[in-house]
Amino acid sequence: MPVTSTTDAVDAAAKPLRADAQRNYDKLVAAAREVFAERGAEGSLDEIAKRAGVGPGTLYRHFPTRDDLIDALMRDWTERVAADSISAVEAEVPARETLERWLADLVKHMTLHRGAAAKLSAAMDDPSSPIYRKCQMLGDANDRVITHLVDAGALRDGVESHQVMRLVSGVATVVDQAGLELDQALPMLDIVIDGILRDPATA
Repeated sequence: MPVTSTTDAVDAAAKPLRADAQRNYDKLVAAAREVFAERGAEGSLDEIAKRAGVGPGTLYRHFPTRDDLIDALMRDWTERVAADSISAVEAEVPARETLERWLADLVKHMTLHRGAAAKLSAAMDDPSSPIYRKCQMLGDANDRVITHLVDAGALRDGVESHQVMRLVSGVATVVDQAGLELDQALPMLDIVIDGILRDPATA
């Protein structure tokens, strides 16, 4: 994924948008998510504006550079990752169902952009990477779910959140590079789940 261009300080200081401007902003982010998912982060900005139903000038007023658009998309991405992990923890369903739901969401998030899964996987243990902080946010979300299940006694001894992330990032990379649909990843995720769930007979 490309280097983000907007700092947290700028984000915090940003003034709220007018209602119409906010609608255009939201439409542009949604359109960018679609185009980048289909064509990678180098997808056409003109196509994004067209799908959002706005002119190129409106796009550039909100996002002067491609990196500004990607940064906004990544902020939206991290918020949805965190929300999905919280939802998985609060669902109060059996451990297997929690993992099935969360790990599928994790693969979905890691394959949001074409080529993203491999980049996230490579940056996960590389503090010098410009997307390392985004990987940490992804890891924090996964840790929320795994810690919840560990505390509930649902996982085998020694299961570590970071190792689960590495396994799932491998699945996500295969899905992305092979052009698989998400449902084709589910059998691979079942293998991961079988490996980390505690055997009820020994619980």
